[in-house]
Amino acid sequence: MGSTVDFFAELACVNKAFPTSCPPGECWGISLFEGDQAAFARSETFERRLEEARAFGHACNGLADRSPELSAKAGLSRGQHAGILAIAGLFVAFLCLRPAAVDIFFAYFLAAVFGLIIFARLCATIAAFPPKRHSGLTTLPDDELPPLTILVALYQEAADVVAALIAALGRLDYPHDKLDVKLLLEADDDQTIDAVSLANPPARFEIIPIPPSAPRTKPKALNYGLAFARGEIIAVFDAEDRPSPEQPREAVSAFRSGERSLAVVQAPLLIHNGADGWLARQFEVEYAIHFHVWLPFLARLRLPLPLGGTSNYFHRNRLEAAGGWDAWNVTEDADLGLRLARFGLRTAMISSPTFEEAPPRFGDWLAQRTRWMKGHLQTWLVLMRKPFAAANEMGWASFASVQLTLGGSLLASIMHAPLILWLLLGLFTPFVSLQGWHAALFTLGYGGVIAAALAAERKRAPLGALLSLPLYWPLLSVAMIRALWEIQSRPHFWAKTPHGLSAKSRQRQKARQSPR
Repeated sequence: MGSTVDFFAELACVNKAFPTSCPPGECWGISLFEGDQAAFARSETFERRLEEARAFGHACNGLADRSPELSAKAGLSRGQHAGILAIAGLFVAFLCLRPAAVDIFFAYFLAAVFGLIIFARLCATIAAFPPKRHSGLTTLPDDELPPLTILVALYQEAADVVAALIAALGRLDYPHDKLDVKLLLEADDDQTIDAVSLANPPARFEIIPIPPSAPRTKPKALNYGLAFARGEIIAVFDAEDRPSPEQPREAVSAFRSGERSLAVVQAPLLIHNGADGWLARQFEVEYAIHFHVWLPFLARLRLPLPLGGTSNYFHRNRLEAAGGWDAWNVTEDADLGLRLARFGLRTAMISSPTFEEAPPRFGDWLAQRTRWMKGHLQTWLVLMRKPFAAANEMGWASFASVQLTLGGSLLASIMHAPLILWLLLGLFTPFVSLQGWHAALFTLGYGGVIAAALAAERKRAPLGALLSLPLYWPLLSVAMIRALWEIQSRPHFWAKTPHGLSAKSRQRQKARQSPR
């Protein structure tokens, strides 16, 4: 062992960052005169740091290096660039030569796409109206529960947000000795470091600093945390999440009773601050429809799910087999949901919800929605690099459903504002001639959304929000335009969503700060 001892002793002196307990100037002699114990300790420290460095490299570029065609890092492929230029050229040529034909084509094309989306969502709404049956999952005793790792990526969080998160995770009904919580912090984020220090989480909460480096994204942090996780099941939460205490047990039971191809279960997300204004109420309606109507419908049909960014429970082995998270995609949840389908893996829904905070301010909402749409566009472009290969991998029915759901939502987002304007011009001016089927299609789509909201929230469907939905849709076009600009100018920029801004959160913070 002599050569190994000398190597680590020399390394401890040469590398100033390498920790050592010896006085300055005496490192050279330690391995020779103090025996192997100190050198072994330094060897262990080196191995740990080497493991951390490799984990960080994999967190940033693991998927991009191993399967670059599945990562958003490279952006558009050459074929996609050529295809976009060709389509744009043909469009301009036909617009100059046959403008009337182009107008007719787009009118019927959009009608067909929106008609299919409306039909699919009506089917989902009908399926959601019957009373929900009990899931039939049996609660496992403590000794049969596997180790569960919870990953929470934190960035620029306030002290009260961190304290509320730790309290919420502490209420989870899961054996403490099998619960492995990782709080993932950027090493240069002093605000969050101070907030976590002030919160003083229990010893079972491991605080993992992440070396600051591009990309500054949540999926990079999750990949880094995954390298140190000890759980068989990996759960992901956000800073503002308040999961139901029984949720982890239900997720584990779903894996135990599910088939071997089940890779992830998604818990529904609900908004708790809908009373914070019109925008938060619209967000509440969106989430209710998405997580109580649309996603359960796709799961029932065994079609790919664009996952929510939180309250996912992954089977670790299947998650790692699919490459983990793409650090370069700013909606890693939607991307991973589709990639799991390409690996022949399934997603299921559970019923125990997580309560989240909607951004009550327009600027925060716009930044968040821009990031979502940019990430959805990244996800769709990755899928369409080799569309025939993707269709063969996930199945043609699943591929078609992704085109209708993900592709259709992107198209709808950019077209909402122009179509609303077109309808208004047709109703109140002579410049646009509306036909009967135009009004019928809009009425059917609008009525379908109201029906879906009623199916999702039978007890308290917000009437004011439902009536004003057409005023909300054009805002999605604004976010989509920003997303199209950002995907060219800063494709991997992660817009941070502030937390703790709801009225209830502000009241709690004010109560803490008031003198007693």
